[in-house]
Amino acid sequence: MVDHSQTGPALAVRDLTKVFETPGSRVTALDAVSLSVPRGEIHGIVGRSGAGKSTLIRCLTGLELPTSGEVVVAGEDITRLRGAELRAARRRFGVVYQHANLLDSRTAADNIALPLEVAGWDRGDRDARVAELLDLVGLSDRAQSHPGQLSGGQQQRVGIARALAARPEILLCDEPTSALDAATTGSILALLRELRDRLGITVVIITHEPSVVREICDAVTLLGDGAVLEQGRLGEVIADPSTRLHRELIPLVEPESDGLVRLQVALGHPDATVGSIDGIIALLRHEGIEADLAAATVETIAGRRVGRLLVELADASTTERARDLLDQARLHPEVAA
Repeated sequence: MVDHSQTGPALAVRDLTKVFETPGSRVTALDAVSLSVPRGEIHGIVGRSGAGKSTLIRCLTGLELPTSGEVVVAGEDITRLRGAELRAARRRFGVVYQHANLLDSRTAADNIALPLEVAGWDRGDRDARVAELLDLVGLSDRAQSHPGQLSGGQQQRVGIARALAARPEILLCDEPTSALDAATTGSILALLRELRDRLGITVVIITHEPSVVREICDAVTLLGDGAVLEQGRLGEVIADPSTRLHRELIPLVEPESDGLVRLQVALGHPDATVGSIDGIIALLRHEGIEADLAAATVETIAGRRVGRLLVELADASTTERARDLLDQARLHPEVAA
């Protein structure tokens, strides 16, 4: 359960800027980035390579000092802390990396125990906490296994348990599934959602994979060239085809290169007058435009049925009329390349 006794967001980033300067060059890695993550939510930060995601992670966890701006956790701006105070503040974050980076010489249990040893926990409390965490991630029977005896997904579960060892307030996941296959990715995302629900922990997932955001996030921020390009609640941005996030999160249907005229159509806008595939085709045929469904990608995201359709027109001369009809129905048509 989420603890609502505390007020304010779990994480507030305000005008965070990071400039790297060398003799002869100046690179702005983060440009006035701001975002707010409520307690107990899963927030996705999505962006392509070079968007600023890695620098943001380092600034959030205090490993990199920003040029300006604030990172506020539990009401405290950690960018102003130094020494022991900063080290204490870092413990508010648990970090899960793309690769678990487990020590081969240690068992799963001993890898999870490592941050507790560093923090000075006594043996009895340490062992009890490790047993609790192994059960939490479904690996009680693999406590004495070494990393080489574990699958990639099991190693990532150990990494998640290790990140949770010292009871952090925020679980920061840096590309946690990009090295995993689809089935294992699904199980890890389900585990993260379960941990949020059971522990009330706040989760921030940094990823370049739109499918991860679609599957698990409550809200999302799109980064590009170190700046926030767009952000919002997942259910809202995926329902609005005019947003950049919609285009990032809802894949286009790739047309065949055969010379036929096809229109990309967005499904799921709350103001659309037609909400089904059959209805879209019927709308066009009712106006004398011969059309068929060529392909579709449709799924339920944040409780809303959304997707993109590829509508094939039998006669190229009807393209503009078809576009006008679909546009009036708030379906955001585009001629497929």
